[in-house]
Amino acid sequence: MKIIGISTAVVAIAIFGSSCVSNKKFAALQGTYGELQNDYKALNDKYQDCQREMSGSTTRVRSLEEQIAQQRAGLRSLQDALNKCLNSSSQGNVNISKLVDEINASNRYIQQLVNSKNKSDSLNMVLTNNLTRSLSREEMRDVDVQVLKGVVYISLSDKMLYRSGSYEISPAAGETLSKIAKIITDYRDYEVLIEGNTDNVPISQKNIRNNWDLSALRASSVVQALQTTYGVDPKRLTAGGRGEYNPIASNDAEEGRSRNRRTQIIITPKLDQFMELIDKAPEKADSVSPAGQPVTGS
Repeated sequence: MKIIGISTAVVAIAIFGSSCVSNKKFAALQGTYGELQNDYKALNDKYQDCQREMSGSTTRVRSLEEQIAQQRAGLRSLQDALNKCLNSSSQGNVNISKLVDEINASNRYIQQLVNSKNKSDSLNMVLTNNLTRSLSREEMRDVDVQVLKGVVYISLSDKMLYRSGSYEISPAAGETLSKIAKIITDYRDYEVLIEGNTDNVPISQKNIRNNWDLSALRASSVVQALQTTYGVDPKRLTAGGRGEYNPIASNDAEEGRSRNRRTQIIITPKLDQFMELIDKAPEKADSVSPAGQPVTGS
């Protein structure tokens, strides 16, 4: 409501200004109005991105909650089997100790899932907050930060990073990249993928064959800058190009093409951390049948 009020006031002044203010003042008011319009658009874009981020986080939480519910259901089945063993004298030589061990293993795995979810959510929130706090208002117009399904996406506009049609990083991008590099360095347990994207307008340069080349070269330029200029461990870095084939907006208008021309820095937990969690999943004991019923000895 505040922005709309200011805009209305500026329009009123502009109408009245033809006779009451100088051309210089009128031009200044027009400039102010334009800036307010740009700020309103930027805020609205941020609001839409937050809505998408919330939707993605909700989906991820729901998935983890379903896993936890499945494990708890399995635990109840094991507990029922144990109770039947304890209450029945005709079960024979059931290995109760193995059944107890399996129940305990299931409990530990449920706790691992809960701890993993909480740790991932907390680290990603801290990482995102630290990054957004370090960026200025001007930088935030060209940098978009999102967390979707446990992955941090930092999207950089091409106009901030490169000259038009080029893959050479502009001097103006240095300060922003230095801030991002510091965050990456602080979070050593994360892998970093640099992904180049273009619009669908064909590139026409002798040393660049097509948009595939351009997107890959741009990603490679950012990787090399992070390594050589800002000291990020190259073993954590991967460069990739997706050309024009991963658009986030329509290429029919310049606004959409501008959004598609971007370089994404994608920060994810290391794969071996996920594999370690999977390896720790409890194995099914021999003392329980697929139906969850105790198996008696012969």
